[in-house]
Amino acid sequence: MKLSRQLRYFYLKFVRLKGSPHELALGMALGIFAGLLPILPFQIALAVTLALLFKSSKITAAIGTWISNPLNWYFLYFYTYKVGAFLLGVSGKEAFFSKLMRSIRQAEGPMAIAAQIFQAGTTVVASFITGGIVLGVAFAVPGYFVFFYIFRSIATWREIRRKSRQEERRDH
Repeated sequence: MKLSRQLRYFYLKFVRLKGSPHELALGMALGIFAGLLPILPFQIALAVTLALLFKSSKITAAIGTWISNPLNWYFLYFYTYKVGAFLLGVSGKEAFFSKLMRSIRQAEGPMAIAAQIFQAGTTVVASFITGGIVLGVAFAVPGYFVFFYIFRSIATWREIRRKSRQEERRDH
């Protein structure tokens, strides 16, 4: 299948998502939040669980986790740790952090990277989680408003299109 055809397919699936703009945008925001947590194999599961709890779109929550992908894991882990370590006052873990960043650059699997983090101890885990929560909220809140605008625009466009089609039918 051609790339342009695939992109058109995903675009159409996106604009046809069901739900209110609030539900869809909240799902995206929850997905973005979960996507910024350094829990790679479990991000979608967390996002969908949060979507269930907050009565939002589970599909957009899963899509929102795509904010983290193999192209940005290095930066994701780097900044979540740095922000969390700063906020918690953690120091003396530079050797571990360098080793972890090397593992990420070498594209080791998510489970191997998670194992390294948990083996480093609770202060490192707390730094990653704290940084992930802070960055998750920092990106999810504006993400909600951006996607609310997008989904509201799509809903308005759909309504105008629907009314236009109804008028065409009446005229015939």
